[in-house]
Amino acid sequence: MLLFTTLVTSFILGTQAAPTDLNRWLISERSVNTGWHYGAEKVRGVNIGGWLVLEPFITPSLFENTGNNDIVDEYTFCQYQDKGTAQSALKKHWDTWFTEDDFAQIAAAGLNHVRIPIGYWAYDISGGEPYIQGAADYLDKAIGWAGKHGLKVMVDLHGAPASQNGYDNSGHRGSANWATDNNNVVRTKNVISTLAKKYSDPSEFGVVTMLALLNEPATYMNDQLLQTTRQYWKDAYGAARYPFGNSDKSGLVLVIHDGFQPLTTFNGYMTEPEYESVFIDTHNYQVFNDDFVGWNWDQHVKGICDKASAYSQSPNWLVVGEWSLATTDCAKYLNGRGVGARYDGSYSGSSYHGSCSDKSNDVSQFSSEYKEFMRKFFDVQVQTYENSGQGWLHWTWKTESAADWAYQSGLKNGFIPSNPTDHKYSIQSLCG
Repeated sequence: MLLFTTLVTSFILGTQAAPTDLNRWLISERSVNTGWHYGAEKVRGVNIGGWLVLEPFITPSLFENTGNNDIVDEYTFCQYQDKGTAQSALKKHWDTWFTEDDFAQIAAAGLNHVRIPIGYWAYDISGGEPYIQGAADYLDKAIGWAGKHGLKVMVDLHGAPASQNGYDNSGHRGSANWATDNNNVVRTKNVISTLAKKYSDPSEFGVVTMLALLNEPATYMNDQLLQTTRQYWKDAYGAARYPFGNSDKSGLVLVIHDGFQPLTTFNGYMTEPEYESVFIDTHNYQVFNDDFVGWNWDQHVKGICDKASAYSQSPNWLVVGEWSLATTDCAKYLNGRGVGARYDGSYSGSSYHGSCSDKSNDVSQFSSEYKEFMRKFFDVQVQTYENSGQGWLHWTWKTESAADWAYQSGLKNGFIPSNPTDHKYSIQSLCG
């Protein structure tokens, strides 16, 4: 009996694989016991961006090498090239953009989680969609690397059929038509069920601990998208918590995005005990409107401090699943391939705030003052997100050139500490 108890306890804590005859019992019983002490230990992580879902601002060369300016996202990357050419380019990208060494570096930087975006098309293509499959195998490779280096994984469904936001990072830039056809919603839920079933397998337990049900649905666009999303969260929760076709539960933390709505709109929504282990994911950027890019550095710091109260009152556990050290939108293609920046006035309808020449793209042009500010900006963000929530995942680990978005570049160039708990600036000195 003592051996049984020891094995069960160690498996729940993710320290030892359970014997086969315990597997089904643990799946049905572990509920919130996901292999990580959520609520007791803080999430400190980074996103594996621009890999299994393409983003022009992360790897601009991948898009520029096509020689076609109409290729602006993964959909058009596959649509406007010969399939063999696109497939070869994607395979090379998947083989090289992230390797096991990146995961070793992430672990060495004192981080404990990675968030890995993947698109629905890795599992489901229909209706003539041009996407090329293959990313799912690389997700499995990444999970293996994460486990080897002691990292926990949030698998993040980043793109849904017909796009939930119209952003290029959904796979298809343009209109957000996901909510206009219920078949899109059903397909999305089915992909979630596939992911939950696969990564609730005990062989994955202790590595994949979180599943994000859909990234950034732009519920501010219209009421249909808002209402469809709010129902989808509940339906997708059911698909992910009970993916086996019976009463057995997955043990994954299930993550819903705030949809760019105030956290107060989630009061009384999907709470315990009916809904178990639900996190709200919020993303905090200060670059995507003219007001933000017009702020001075002190205002950017204050903008983080001002989030603390709302975050601490979140009705569900809160994680800041995306944030960066950028205070301008100067990164090439950040707003989309062929789209300019608000900061220098090249974005349609924007006004000039300053030159982009010493911001974002070329770290050798960063002044010592700018790097010191970014260190301060790092400290205020991680302390706020940990003190007022359950932690954070920085966007993103690396980029080809946008250094103020790249955790790896911050480590190399001194504006991110080698230990994320090493704070040069205390929260008291920054926020009072």
